[in-house]
Amino acid sequence: MWKTAEGSTGRLLQLCLAYFFFYTITGVSLKYFTGPAKLGLPHVGQMEYLVYNTIGGTLLCLVIVLALRWYHLKSQNHIQCAGIKFPVEYLYIIPSGVCTAVIIPTTTLMYLLLRSVMVAMVVMRGSIIVMSRIIDAIQIRQGILKKKVYWAEEFGVVFAILAVSVQLFLVEETGGFDLLHSPAALFTLGSYLVAYFIRLYIMNYYKNTRGQGVPQDNKAFFAVEQIAAFVTMLLCGLFLLCFLRGAGNSLMYQYQQSFSQPSNYWPWEIASGFAYGMVAFFSVFLFMFKGRTATFAGIVNRLTSLVAGTSATLFLYFVFGFEFPKKADWISLVFILAAVGFLTQAEKKRTRELKAAKELA
Repeated sequence: MWKTAEGSTGRLLQLCLAYFFFYTITGVSLKYFTGPAKLGLPHVGQMEYLVYNTIGGTLLCLVIVLALRWYHLKSQNHIQCAGIKFPVEYLYIIPSGVCTAVIIPTTTLMYLLLRSVMVAMVVMRGSIIVMSRIIDAIQIRQGILKKKVYWAEEFGVVFAILAVSVQLFLVEETGGFDLLHSPAALFTLGSYLVAYFIRLYIMNYYKNTRGQGVPQDNKAFFAVEQIAAFVTMLLCGLFLLCFLRGAGNSLMYQYQQSFSQPSNYWPWEIASGFAYGMVAFFSVFLFMFKGRTATFAGIVNRLTSLVAGTSATLFLYFVFGFEFPKKADWISLVFILAAVGFLTQAEKKRTRELKAAKELA
């Protein structure tokens, strides 16, 4: 039942379910630790939680890829530097890891800098969907991507954008549109978008340039990327902690206080990051899913996270007494279902195409 072929629809559904499961846990743990104190929950600071949650997730990824030795990438081309021979793909996978190291903290900062978490989520999720379609267009023009984007995928983009954008029109939080009035938020968003665009381009470049008989080793890609991301974040984190000083209640001050005066819950905050680490695995595997366009993979990835977010909200409502999902969440769900319908049509057509080309058994 659980044994599926690489690149099959069954494998795609398995990845979506795993991503959904761990993303839901991540959403629940975030609200559990940072939710209202009146509910009798831990109520730790957002910065502290995000620091230790990120540490837990990053360490989990690092331990797994090192223990399983996923970093051994199979390649037809190797280069030698300082007496060390390594696959030529490392030259662009390592920069992808550096971009990952930019994406993780800028995602956190967007939630902290904007008063409206919903606006931050809409902008970031919507941007990924649009960027995925742009990357397909670029790589088709370059001759890297030999597949075309189906009309059903184009409609999927439209409804996915509607699903994430509905929050903008029904936002009820004060200051929901403060993005354009915050230079720090705009700089952070710009860094996030540039880093994510480069990373998605590299992912799809790797996926679409596998030579004859060279496997698409997503595990090795993930391993090298995560090692590079860990080293980058470690060096930058130590620099910020040891050589800069935050004043007042600035983000830098909150970051440093997370280490100098953490709450008693910090070990549990690290443990909560394990689900976040698993999200990283399945997110990358969905983005790089064999035989699919960046457009398709990007929509699947973002819509799965949207549904998981709504599921986490429902769980928090019934178990801990948080607010019930708002009208905007249910309207988004309708658009998600429409997008899924178009993606289903695209998936059926793509599967037939891959089988005809003997790329899928």
